[in-house]
Amino acid sequence: MNRGLSPQGRERRGLVASTLLGPLAATLPIAVRAGAQVEEPLADSVRSVLSAAIANRAPPKPIFNTIEERLAHLRWLGAMSERLKKRTAEHVTRVEFLETLWYESTRAGLEPSLMLGLVQVESGFRKYAVSIAGARGFTQVMPFWARLIGDGDSGRLFHTQTNLRFGCVILRHYLNLERGDLFLALGRYNGSRGRPEYPNAVFGARRAWE
Repeated sequence: MNRGLSPQGRERRGLVASTLLGPLAATLPIAVRAGAQVEEPLADSVRSVLSAAIANRAPPKPIFNTIEERLAHLRWLGAMSERLKKRTAEHVTRVEFLETLWYESTRAGLEPSLMLGLVQVESGFRKYAVSIAGARGFTQVMPFWARLIGDGDSGRLFHTQTNLRFGCVILRHYLNLERGDLFLALGRYNGSRGRPEYPNAVFGARRAWE
């Protein structure tokens, strides 16, 4: 957070970020909530499943079985776009983000409202957010995940679909580990398993997107 830093201190921190992350870093929001995901050993079978889930980079184009499902999706898209307008002013960018989030969360068996709440808490809907611990993007994915289950390029975590896909796949992995207990899964996601502050914040944010 910038609170408590003098203007000179904020300037020095910005210079450090620019040096470490290159020209893009000067525009990155530093103040984010998360970034304490813990790197844990993965069984080969789990690593294979997660890697396959990440590797399938189909474009986020939903397929609906009925016209009613399509219309329901369009109503959802319109309502969420209106709510997101204060945070993301540009209409095309807003709709592309929502379509991608809906696709990736549904693909992972997660509620879109849950992932919207998670993104709100994690990054405040800032695409280039970086935490003190180095977590990146909308869903604040730690770079080690790119090495564990991705292609090793942590820079791709600033790509919208890649970031949302990682976030959804990781949360689904934690949800499976916790046998469906979303409270504990969210704690794992934040690196605060068993403590209520982070899950409660996500649950509270989710209600605004339901």
